[in-house]
Amino acid sequence: MFALPLDVLPYLCIFLLILLCFILAIAVTIARGRLNILAGAPEDPDSSFYQLVRAHGNQIEFVPLLALLMYMLAQSPQPVWVLWCMVLVTGCRYLLAVGMIVPKTLAQPNPLRFIGAVGTYVLGLALCWALLAPYLSGLL
Repeated sequence: MFALPLDVLPYLCIFLLILLCFILAIAVTIARGRLNILAGAPEDPDSSFYQLVRAHGNQIEFVPLLALLMYMLAQSPQPVWVLWCMVLVTGCRYLLAVGMIVPKTLAQPNPLRFIGAVGTYVLGLALCWALLAPYLSGLL
């Protein structure tokens, strides 16, 4: 049985987040070529191309911040709850991407998008707290 050392987990999550950005970027590039759209995207929530562009754009808004947070936290041993937050927020980013691409429209809410978005906010804030908490322990 293969056991992953816990200190590798943050880097695995960072890898998976960046991989998601590249996969979506490649998908957008391929779609642009097929549709002959060099720039921009039609703002039609029913357009699969628009959904793909928004899914990629949303990842680009959050992944750099999450990757930086995870990297900074990985520089010292962390409690297990922090590692769980890293894994879960990574999963939330994938859920959000699927929730933006798979449905027929972005005009209607769906559970995958909701869980992905709320999970990103809650778990991202928890990671922010994990980064700051050790420095506040003497002040509180």
